[in-house]
Amino acid sequence: MKILGIDPGTGRVGWGIISHDKGVDTFVDCGCFETKANSDLPDRLVKIYEYIEKLIQTHNPDVMAVESLFFEKNAKTAIDVAAARGVTLLAGAKARLTVFQYTPLQVKSSLTGYGKAEKNQVEFMVGKILHLKEKIKPDDAADAVAIALTHAFRVR
Repeated sequence: MKILGIDPGTGRVGWGIISHDKGVDTFVDCGCFETKANSDLPDRLVKIYEYIEKLIQTHNPDVMAVESLFFEKNAKTAIDVAAARGVTLLAGAKARLTVFQYTPLQVKSSLTGYGKAEKNQVEFMVGKILHLKEKIKPDDAADAVAIALTHAFRVR
C-alpha cells in the first residue's frame, strides 16, 4: 500500500510518501510546496489543490493521511490552515482515495510512544524507522512522512 501523508498549511504544504508492504515501511519520496506569502488566500488554495491533485496523479497512492488541526492561538491562521486542509481533503476525495486524519498527538504517540514528544524526537524516529541516512528537510516534509507512518502503524 502506498500512503501519501500531508502536513497542510497555506504557506507550506509538506508531503511524504511511503510504501507499506507486509509490515515493512519504505520511504518513497517527500517534499514541500510553497505558496507566495503576498498572494490572496483563494489563489493560494487553488495552487495547493492543483499541486495535491498532481501529486496524486504522479504517485498514485492508495490512501491519504492528513494532519488534523490543532488549536492555534491566532484565529486567522487557524481558519486559513483549515481552508488549506479543506482543499487537500477535496483533492483526495475527488481522486477516490480513502482519507484518514490524525492529530499531532496521535502522530507523536505512534512514532515515539509519547504524545507530547518534541519535533526533533519525531524526526529522529522517522529516520530510524525508515533507515534513512539523512534527516528529512524541511520540517514540513518530515512531518508529512510522520503522518504517513502513523497511518501505516494504525493498519498493522
